[in-house]
This record gives sequence, C-alpha cells and structure tokens, in this order.
Amino acid sequence: MLQHLHPSQILRLLTINRVLIRHGLDDVVLTLRLFRPVRFVRYMAPWNWFRKVPYGRGERIRRALEDLGPIFIKFGQMVSTRRDLLPDDIAAELARLQDRVPPFPNDQARAIIERALGRPVESLFAAFEATPMASASIAQVHGAVLHDGRRVVVKVVRPGIEKAIRRDVELMYVIAELAERYWPEGRRLRPVEVVAEYEQTLLDELDLMREAANASQIRRNFEGSPLLYMPEVHWDYCRQDVMVMERIQGIPVSDVAALRARGVDLRLLAERGVEIFFTQVFRHNFFHADMHPGNIFIDARDPADPSYIAVDFGIVGTLSPADQRYLAENFYAFFNRDYARVAELHVESGWVPSDVRVADLEGAIRTVCEPIFEKPLKDISFGHVLVRLFQTARRFNMEVQPQLVLLEKTLLNIEGMGRDLYPDLDLWKTARPFIQRWMDEQVGARALVRGLRRNLPFILEKAPDVPGLLHEALRQQTLADERQALQQAQLRRLQAEIRDANRRTVFAVLGGALVIGAVLLVSRAPVMPGLLGMPWPTWGLGGLGLVLLLASLWRRAPLEKS
Repeated sequence: MLQHLHPSQILRLLTINRVLIRHGLDDVVLTLRLFRPVRFVRYMAPWNWFRKVPYGRGERIRRALEDLGPIFIKFGQMVSTRRDLLPDDIAAELARLQDRVPPFPNDQARAIIERALGRPVESLFAAFEATPMASASIAQVHGAVLHDGRRVVVKVVRPGIEKAIRRDVELMYVIAELAERYWPEGRRLRPVEVVAEYEQTLLDELDLMREAANASQIRRNFEGSPLLYMPEVHWDYCRQDVMVMERIQGIPVSDVAALRARGVDLRLLAERGVEIFFTQVFRHNFFHADMHPGNIFIDARDPADPSYIAVDFGIVGTLSPADQRYLAENFYAFFNRDYARVAELHVESGWVPSDVRVADLEGAIRTVCEPIFEKPLKDISFGHVLVRLFQTARRFNMEVQPQLVLLEKTLLNIEGMGRDLYPDLDLWKTARPFIQRWMDEQVGARALVRGLRRNLPFILEKAPDVPGLLHEALRQQTLADERQALQQAQLRRLQAEIRDANRRTVFAVLGGALVIGAVLLVSRAPVMPGLLGMPWPTWGLGGLGLVLLLASLWRRAPLEKS
C-alpha cells in the first residue's frame, strides 16, 4: 500500500507523523493492532521519557489537525458530527475547529477572475475590494459593485487547492485502509467510505457552478416564503472557479445580543429554524447541509417577523425516497414511544443485520429513550438522542449509513442554533406536527389527491384512447378465454387417451399372461380328456387371454383413426 505513494506524499506522511508526535498522539496510533508489536519503541524513544502533554486527547487531536492544514481541519469538522463514531470529549473538541486560513494575495484573486471571465476586473465591476471579507480553505470572498450599482460578493477558489486536496485525501485513504484492516471496529465504521464521502464533498465545493446551481434551487424552493431568503446568483459572472452573488445584509445568527437589542422574537426565530430543516428534508428533499452559524444571518428589519438568510451552498444533501420514508417513520415512532416500530424499521431498512432479534433491539432503544422522556421536553436534545441511539445500535452491528451523515450534521447544527437563540426551544413539540402532516400526506387522502394531481396530465393525455383501450382489453380477454377453453378441452381429451391407453396396456398384459400360462400348462401337463387332448381349464385360460388381447386391439383402433 505505502509503496504506491509518490515521494511528495511520503514526505507529507512523514510530516503528519511528526505533527502527531509533537502533540503526543503517537500513543493513539500505536493502539492499532498493526502497531501493537512495536509499542515498546514509544517507551524507548528519549523524547518520551520526560515529556508531559498538558492537555487531553481531544484537544491534542484538534491542535494536530489545525497544524496539518485546511484539508484536515475540514475533515475534522465533518467527523465531529459523527458522535456515533467518537467519544464525547473528542467530538466536542473537533466541533471547535474553525475553517480560517490566511487569505491569498489580491493580485492572484484578480488574475483568477480575469482568466475565468475573460475581461479585466475594472470592466467587470465598478468597484472591487482588495481585502477579502472572508477566507476559508477552499475559497475566499471579496466585496464588489456592479456597474449598475448592485452590491455583490465575488467568491474565488484558492489557487492550487485541488492538488493539495488530492494529495492529502490520498493519504487519508491509506490511513483509512489501515484502520479498516487492523482496527477492531474498522469494518463496521467503514472509514474508507467516510473518506470517499469527504473527498466527493471537497471536489463538489471546488466547482462554484455547482454551488451556484444549489443556491438557485434552494432560492426557488423558498420563493415567497417568510422563512428563508437566498441571495440571487448573477449567472453571467459565474464560472467553475468564480461565482458572483447578491450581497446580503443581516445580523449573524450567533450574535444573540444584537438580536435581543433589536427586539427580535427569538422564540419564533428558533421555531422557524426547525421548520426550515424539516421543510428542506421532507418536502423539498434538498437541504443546505452546511448550516453552521458562520453561514446563517438574520433579517431583523421586522423584529416581530424575522427570517433567515443563508450563504455558502457548496454542501447540500438529498435522501432516497426509501431513506426519507424510513427516517420520517422513525421520527413518528419516537414521538409516540413506539419502540417496537423503531426496531422493526431499523431491520427493514437494512441499517442493522436481518438476523438481529427485534425484541432485543427494542429493549435497547427503550433503555435509551424512556429516561429521556421523563425529563421536561425543553431539556431534551433531539440530536443527542439520535447520537445515543446510533451508539446503542453499535452493539447490534449497525453499519454507518453515509447517506445520513449530512442529515445528522444539519440536525445538530439547527438544534444548536435554536437553543442558542431560545434555550427553552422544544424541538419535539415544534417538529411533531410537521412529521404528522408529512405522514398524512404520504399515506392518507392527501397522498391520493397529490398522486392524482401529479398524474393528471398523463390521464388527460390518454383519456381519448380509453374506449379503444377498453375494447382491445375486452377482445384480448375474450381470446384468452377461448384459448383457455380449447386448452382445457385438449387436456381432457389427453387425459381420456391416457386412461384408455392404460386400460389397453392392462388388458394386453393380462391376456398375454393368460395365454403364456395356458401354453405352459400344455407343455408340462400329461394328456387328459378334453378337446384335442387338452384339459378344459387350459382352454379356459387361453381363451380368456385371447379375448383380452383382442379387446385391447379393438379399443386402440377407433382412437388411432380419430
């Protein structure tokens, strides 16, 4: 595996090892079964004799990822949402990772813009801010003004970032393959799939045309809605590594003090955040999957009717219809404390192996949920309930579901923001009517009406053909009935022929046996009084045999003629 690496990747791997050692993480690496035979090396190394790391393992891992650079920082951010994989102390530290990197020079940004759009920056914009508004691992954002006076933001992909991504992701695959092979839980947690999902997410973020399309889709979904506003995309200025959007004005959602100062209805705002999540997941099946506080702003112009503003649409999520239905049914069953149904859904969906006893899984789920339901609803964290259920399912060999990673991450973000805005937020009370309505729409009268409405154009298109189709269907049914009657008559005739053939065979065998018996008697018996010197019993046997043989031949003739 290691022999296939490029020399530059080997150097990068050595750098990673050096960073791990500097932060006291060599003992973490040596816990892998692959390295256990050489663990003694750690105690022989002189730098370990007197070294004491003054902070815990979670902070050590966070600091190491920060030192390894933006690609590893983003990976840590993604993994921090997988609390089913991580201990709480590590997950909490990874959640503190900030995607902040030094900006690249203004002249590089201008060169990328001019190369992508084929025109000088001065002819594209009436004004262009040299100092970026924000700088992250994938791109940075500059303020600008179009010649018609509209204020916009210009997002530019960081130069050389794709090469760095592919180099570091290749190393992550090596580490993941080692973990899957030598870590006891590697097969269940599927680290290679986690890295593959991360790689796809990063590569998608590099394509700003894709991000612009995501933004347009969400904007269209919420058009006219008081819940969420999406900036307008200026398509004439968008390319794969440059995107221009409307510049929005709002209060960062994390600035609760400013929101209170403006008199914003924080309870309504928190509840609308929950409604946005469930609307995107279950109604649109297209959700913004990077809704951390840095990407969310509040339009507080009307404090009694606040709305959200979202930016950064590089990561979006969707669910298959099957996963969407199973997830909704899980939520609905939780709300009703139907633990048996929750366990059945986990088996039916394939999230746990089919040989798991549903009763055992039901008992484990009840053990997690029942104490939580005894608390006041405002003290229940729905996201953490979901995490604890994943942790409980671990002992039932529940495999990681990559398609639910973004959903879990988004749910935790939404709930965290909601509770920061309004600590008494009752997520269960807010979400339950929505799930109930969605279930009614899927299986009730609404589902029937919606299906008819969706198929109405097809029905109307085919309506003129209905009489002809009915006539043809009836004709085909008549022909099928006639063929069936003919086949049944032929079957009855065949059965009669088989019965007659069986009778002829029996007559022939009996007749032949009687004739043979008579011949044997003649050949062995002495001359006795009778016709032609043969006893009367012999004549009787032979005569009966001949009669049976003639009868079998006579019964065959009519059948053969027919």
